[in-house]
Amino acid sequence: MPAETVLSAANLETIGSPKLWTITVAALTLLLTVDFILTRRPHKVRMREAVGWSVFYLALPLIFGVYVWGVFGSGVATEFFTGYVVEKSLSVDNLFVFMLLLSAFAVPPALAQRVLLYGIIGALVLRAIFIALGAAVLQSGTWAFLLFGGILVVTAGKILKDALSGREQTVDISSMRTIRLLRRFVPVTDDYRGSHLVVREGGRRALTPLALAIVAVFATDIVFAVDSVPAVYGVTEDPFLVFATNAFALLGLRALYFVLLGVLTKLRHLNHGLGVILAFIGIKLVLHWAHGVWAWVPEIPTPISLGVIVAVLITVTITSVYVNRRDANPASSPAEPEPHSWPTH
Repeated sequence: MPAETVLSAANLETIGSPKLWTITVAALTLLLTVDFILTRRPHKVRMREAVGWSVFYLALPLIFGVYVWGVFGSGVATEFFTGYVVEKSLSVDNLFVFMLLLSAFAVPPALAQRVLLYGIIGALVLRAIFIALGAAVLQSGTWAFLLFGGILVVTAGKILKDALSGREQTVDISSMRTIRLLRRFVPVTDDYRGSHLVVREGGRRALTPLALAIVAVFATDIVFAVDSVPAVYGVTEDPFLVFATNAFALLGLRALYFVLLGVLTKLRHLNHGLGVILAFIGIKLVLHWAHGVWAWVPEIPTPISLGVIVAVLITVTITSVYVNRRDANPASSPAEPEPHSWPTH
């Protein structure tokens, strides 16, 4: 067995120690409790508040990554940072769907952060379940890497197909089975009642639109968990690192939503990039499986994965900015150049 594999196995046992799991879950619970206290009184989130919390939640994984580097080495730290970048990029797409849901349910701005907080908690619970299932599947044999790789490649193909066709991402509430089921069996009020999820109306209990919005967010969380957990397992096989990357990526979503609210719709090529990233990780997983069967098949090292992912994100950001500027100034577009003039870039 290669020395790198032995080291990796030793790291798995050390990193996933009960003590570190306990500390991590306790810290996560504390942060979520603070979030609940802060959102108990509905208020419109100001940009200064959102930026402050976003910086705080971006600093946490950096500090944790430095700790991992010092205790477990650069290899494990690289796996953590790569997994975090993957999960953070996928969570931005998560935010865009949240934005569509909040708009579709006409959630008042003062209640938006409460819906997002419930969505983040639901996402964390679902990710924990999928991470445990993923770890169990991986222990059953190397075929799991082929399965996860196939899931990611198929998902990437769907995302890229929609992105290249120019199809806009939409949310149709009437087509969501969970919402239709709730409306059929439980009465729903016509308007929001503050932060209440259930109220008494006409002598019986009724759900508020806020409850329906939260259920809809939970439903989308399931879809994102199916994509994100196999994606990060393509970077590291350590369940603790998989959970940590998901937790750090999700914790700051509530604040990041308000920071990126006006930017999300301008990242026109984000889905192109996410499709490429998921396809790349899917191929990486398939190669990892194939390497276990045929030793001559090459594998993709984690540092290269990190470089590719960062390069893709930077590229789609630059191209999105370029297209937005071009559309904002049609006169500069090369489609209709002025006589004897060069198109601007």
